[in-house]
Amino acid sequence: MIDTNLLVRYLTDDDPQKAKAVDTLLNRANKGELKILIPSVVVAELVWVLESFYKLAAAEITELVESILNTPGVDIQDKWIIKAALKIYRSKEIDLVDAWIIEFAKAKGAKRIYTFDKKHFKDLREIEIISP
Repeated sequence: MIDTNLLVRYLTDDDPQKAKAVDTLLNRANKGELKILIPSVVVAELVWVLESFYKLAAAEITELVESILNTPGVDIQDKWIIKAALKIYRSKEIDLVDAWIIEFAKAKGAKRIYTFDKKHFKDLREIEIISP
């Protein structure tokens, strides 16, 4: 299991020594020497850090996160929901967590999302957005 800070160091290379250590770890996973587990909350936190601290755009963040999602030997919780949410996040003005909620709802067969935040859930055809 790895924590968010490893992925931040690796993707930003703001500490080259730590980034290299994570690269070595990911290469070991790629070779099948070990399996890395990443909880979905780590991905959410990673996106938040890249947005808020590093001021990266959604398109750049999406590319970085997808590089981790596509790394052999890395098992990410809810990977297919995250991949779908990243597509929404990249193409619309919506944060990843809201996109994640949309994709989770669709995966569970939900017909509605109850929210007071209709702005972030606009233009959805598959799911009705309503206030309670």
